[in-house]
Amino acid sequence: MTESAIERPAPGTRLKFRWRKWDGGVHWVHDCVYLGQDQWGDWFGQIPGWGSSRPARSFVADHANVTLMPPSGDYAFTHNAAPHRTRVYIDLAWDVRWSNGEPTGIDMDLDVVDRVDGGVYIDDRDEWDEHRVGYGYPADVVEFLDALASDLEREVTARTAPFDDTTVSHWLRQLAALELE
Repeated sequence: MTESAIERPAPGTRLKFRWRKWDGGVHWVHDCVYLGQDQWGDWFGQIPGWGSSRPARSFVADHANVTLMPPSGDYAFTHNAAPHRTRVYIDLAWDVRWSNGEPTGIDMDLDVVDRVDGGVYIDDRDEWDEHRVGYGYPADVVEFLDALASDLEREVTARTAPFDDTTVSHWLRQLAALELE
């Protein structure tokens, strides 16, 4: 199905963003709302009080955040509103896409993070190394995502769009305008 042929929900529609592991196991499930689409992809929002859970762990968002699902399907970019200590959290992924009317993806255990007190860095390399062997990630996938993590680290550091304040501020305003509880 082509990107333009995907039937998207109306902005303001509540959804679950469902992550799984490479072996198909359940991973994170985030309460979110569809915000809309721009040249970067589809945007989702989460307001304070909404939950995220995975087997044996859950938390409730303290701050608003917006997440971009780009058409490339190889990462999901989350920007947390201030005063959250983690400004950016990018999950390197595989097969991030619409499935049965909801966003889904495979979390690949490698992340790009921008923390207020730690700067921009690639996180969870130990988990990445362990899981790429344990799950048997194909060599071409490993090579691609390693390179993508480095590229995203540079882009986040430079704050190029869509990782810039202008782009994410627009979507945080869209989220606030929905006046959700």
